[in-house]
Formats: sequence, structure tokens, C-alpha cells
Amino acid sequence: MDSPPNSPVPPAGHSHGRGAQENPRIRFENVRTVPDWEQLPAADLMEPRRRDTVFIPDISQSIISHNDSPDIPFRKSINPYRGCEHGCIYCYARPTHEYLGFSSGLDFETKIMVKHRAPELLEVALEHARWDPTWVNMSGVTDCYQPAERRFGLTRRCLEVLARYRNPVTIITKNALVTRDLDILAEMARWRGAAVLVSLTSLDSDLARRMEPRTVSPRLRLETVKKLANAGVPVGVNLAPIIPGLNDTEMAEMVQAAAGAGAWFAHHQVLRLPYAVKELFASWLEREFPDRKARILQRLGDLRGGAGRLNDPRFGTRMTGEGIWAETFAGLFELSCRKARLEPKLLELNTAEFRRSGPVQLGLPGWEQ
Repeated sequence: MDSPPNSPVPPAGHSHGRGAQENPRIRFENVRTVPDWEQLPAADLMEPRRRDTVFIPDISQSIISHNDSPDIPFRKSINPYRGCEHGCIYCYARPTHEYLGFSSGLDFETKIMVKHRAPELLEVALEHARWDPTWVNMSGVTDCYQPAERRFGLTRRCLEVLARYRNPVTIITKNALVTRDLDILAEMARWRGAAVLVSLTSLDSDLARRMEPRTVSPRLRLETVKKLANAGVPVGVNLAPIIPGLNDTEMAEMVQAAAGAGAWFAHHQVLRLPYAVKELFASWLEREFPDRKARILQRLGDLRGGAGRLNDPRFGTRMTGEGIWAETFAGLFELSCRKARLEPKLLELNTAEFRRSGPVQLGLPGWEQ
């Protein structure tokens, strides 16, 4: 057993197929349950434990969220699910689960909130007289094509609503399931109403599996880019997150591979570690890359102003970092895009085609403008 009694970090391999191995304390609560590993049965310590996913109905009364961050190009977003089974250890969205009384760790991966009424709420919002046609983004927080989508199909139903109203949409995903909806996306792309951004973190399948245990392989992501491009859907790649000392040396190779698959544009973003994600990421490094941990954390600190800081929430620097490493990553990314002839920005979508289906309906309380 590697972990001492009352340690929040379980022995290696304790939770099968999950990115996090523990539930860090919720920042809004003072009470925390900590397991005593010495008192657990030996079988629980030596064998990976299966943790099933629980789907919980979300009774939200609106579906369109608004953001005013200058770091993000979209102002409206749709998230049919809260929490994400992909289990990406670095996910900046993990702390959003704490607003629901869940932890950023295993709870985020295993307790998925499902907005069953998302398509109906979306239609109400688009019918409202105050809706100003603008493109919306799907997956601004969690991946709308995570495994739950195969079961519930909410993303496809939302796309059907957006297509009917001719309201443009962008999608960010790392799941090949997006190709299931090529029929809708290709039709929307004909009037410049859709674009897809495929997240790519590494071309090394082993590294990708360690960072993102329940996502598709890099090979399948590039095949997804190719299928979208062949169908006429504007598609790009999002190199995110860039982690110094782990995947930063792959930037040029990833851009070139994406261009070869048919990508039109690309983005990059450095690692963000808000709230409990810092603890989760450090524990993950200790398990997976103990020999690199100190160097990676040191460089992350350099990106965030030094003095031991691992996160900087300020607008303007939170996505890019600052200092010599941030400048190096930005320069390498721009040079790689020029060589691959990729645009370093998202394409503009068409809002002029928007149309309502009929008489304006009354909105529900709490709907987002």
C-alpha cells in the first residue's frame, strides 16, 4: 500500500477507468469524509474498483447561458449535461460541480446531471421576441458528445431545433460521436451555420488515455476531423490544454496532423488549474509521471507569475499564461499554423438566416437572454 492512513490519495489503480481517484473537499463545505486505507479490505486496495455512472435529472428552467469573458469568442452557450464521464484530469469545469453539492473529483465523472428538457427550453428561448440571433456554442463547459449522449440524444435534438430556426452553432468536442450528426451539420454548413472544433491534446495514444481515460484515441479524433471536412463542415482543432513538460513538444506535429486531416483552423490554450483541479492534477502527476512532477509544476508556476501560483483567473492571461513560456508557446503555435496553412481563429458564422417558426411564445421564468 502506497498511501498512509487517512490520506486523501488512494493507492494506485484504486478506481478503474476514471481520471480522478478521490473526491477533494467541496470548497463551500467544511466537512470532508476521508477514507482510512488501513481499515479497508485488502481486495479493495489491490484491485481496481468499478464506479458506475449515475444519471440525475436536471430541472433547470433555461438552457442558454450567457458569458461576458473577453477571452471567449462566443457569448451564448448550451450545455445539455453537467459533469462529464470523459474523466479528463485537467478539466477546468470540474469545480462547477461543487455548486451542486458534489465534488470536483470522482463525483464530476460519475454523477452526471441530464437536462432532459434542453431541446424544448431551447425552442422557447429562440421563439422569444427578445432573442437576438447570434451563434451559440455547445460544450462551453462539458462535452455535449460525452458517453451520456449515446443514451439520451439531447445534443442531436438541440441541433435539430437550431437547424429549424437557422440559428448558427459551434461545437467543441473530443468525441467521434459528433459524426453521427453529420446530416444536420452538413446542411447547416451550407448556409454557414455550423462549425466544429475537435480537441486534440496529444498524438501519443498512451498519454491521451492517461489524461482522458474515457475519450476516443488521437487517431479517431483525426479521422473525425477528416469526416467533417469531407462533408463540408468547417472544422478546426483545439490544442488544449498545452502542458509544459508533457505535451508542449507536440504542438507543431499536432497542427500538421490536423491540417493533413483537413482542418481549416486551430486554437491553443495553456493548462488552467482552478480550485480543486490543482490538487487533482498534482495527485495525478504523482501517480502517472512522478519523475516529471516537479518540473511540470515549476513551469506551470512560471506561466502563472511564479511564487508558487498554479492558476491565474485574470482575463487576458488565464487562457495563455504570461512570461517566456507563454511567448514560446504562442510563437510556436503561430509558426506551425503558417507552415500548415491553417487559420489561427474561428470562422465567422451567418446569423442573417435566422427565422422563427410562428407566433411568439411566452418564455419560461429565468430564461437567459
